[in-house]
Amino acid sequence: MYPIVSVFKNPPDGGRGYHRDMRVRWALEEVHQPYRLRLLSFSDMRRPQYRQLHPFGQMPTYEDGDLVLFESGAIVHHIAYTYPGLLPPDAHDRSRAVMWMFAALNTIEPCISSGSAGYLLQRLHELERVLGHDEWLDGGFSAGDLLMVSVLRLLRGSDVLGDTPNLEAYIARAEARPAFQRALKMSSELARSA
Repeated sequence: MYPIVSVFKNPPDGGRGYHRDMRVRWALEEVHQPYRLRLLSFSDMRRPQYRQLHPFGQMPTYEDGDLVLFESGAIVHHIAYTYPGLLPPDAHDRSRAVMWMFAALNTIEPCISSGSAGYLLQRLHELERVLGHDEWLDGGFSAGDLLMVSVLRLLRGSDVLGDTPNLEAYIARAEARPAFQRALKMSSELARSA
């Protein structure tokens, strides 16, 4: 039995992979774990059966046997701890990767969603300083990078990333990963079939 991930039957972003289920699918692709999709419409998400899986009626959910999770960060964290490939073996390195997962969701993403451009630019410059010219945030690619890039991708199409070329290159490196490309292809296929 494979894990089940809920996704939009008709992705509102046209299959560009900006919804939070993309994070989960990308993580599963990175660890080479097969999974199934639960295709839902907005009306399906309001039904009591779905609210038993996700009390707020949002995407995504993750079902694996009797385990049901919601919140994309929690799901990616579970995947990273369950399957090898997204967290380093060393305990300290692993803790730093988890730290970057939290930083993506608790520091960077709220700045993007709040629309506070000045504060966001400050955070982006701070993040770029940490990244420097390294490929990834802390050694090899990890779940921290996966979530950070997922959040930074929300800025695509805006001028905000223009002053942070290292972050633009960081996003491009992550988007070039085969696992990301497989997850993105699935998004576009879902949009075409809708």
